Amino acid sequence: MPDQDLWADIDKYLGDTLVPEDEALTHALETSAATGLPAIQVAPNQGKFLMLLARLMRASAILEIGTLGGYSTIWLARGLEPGGKLITLEYDAKHAMVARANLEHAGLGSVVQIIQGPALETLSRLIQDRNSFDLIFIDADKPALSEYFDLALRLSHKGSAIITDNVIREGAVLRPGADPNADGVRRLMERMRNEPRVSATALQTVGIKGHDGFAMAVALEGPSSRA
Repeated sequence: MPDQDLWADIDKYLGDTLVPEDEALTHALETSAATGLPAIQVAPNQGKFLMLLARLMRASAILEIGTLGGYSTIWLARGLEPGGKLITLEYDAKHAMVARANLEHAGLGSVVQIIQGPALETLSRLIQDRNSFDLIFIDADKPALSEYFDLALRLSHKGSAIITDNVIREGAVLRPGADPNADGVRRLMERMRNEPRVSATALQTVGIKGHDGFAMAVALEGPSSRA
């Protein structure tokens, strides 16, 4: 049987040992909670994983879809190459306001651009402006995941990584038709399976966020070959 307490205790041990949070990260969490934002941000060890991945890739351009209070944004921005830039998209105006203050507090206001509004519209504008990103992190509304993925692919280049969070959903991904969020994940999985321009996989995770996981796709082609 799942042992949520054990998972949480292990996450706490890993975090205390390898992922000590600093004042800026703690401030982001506390401010988000105080302003009533839902506590659905990534766990600390997941945030540092994103930062390390960005550093491994030597990412100079990162796109985040779903800002919330900016906690994962701080982690990602800290993984940028010197002089790099991060664009993060947030639908909710209150979330964007809280995130902007948290990023300024973290000293990242000049590094991160928050664009508030419907992400599908913003992504289309970024495509029109010929933007390209090394790393794209999708942590937004799940029914639209496959649409986000399609647009993210058009904003990538050969070697770009597209990471999608929350793809297991306590096992709901195995129950088609029972949950619109899990159905959105299933559409994403099918989309990635049938897309020859990427190589993709997904991993389960357990911890303070329960039983979940993430998917990762790496672009195999450059943008010139994409419609």
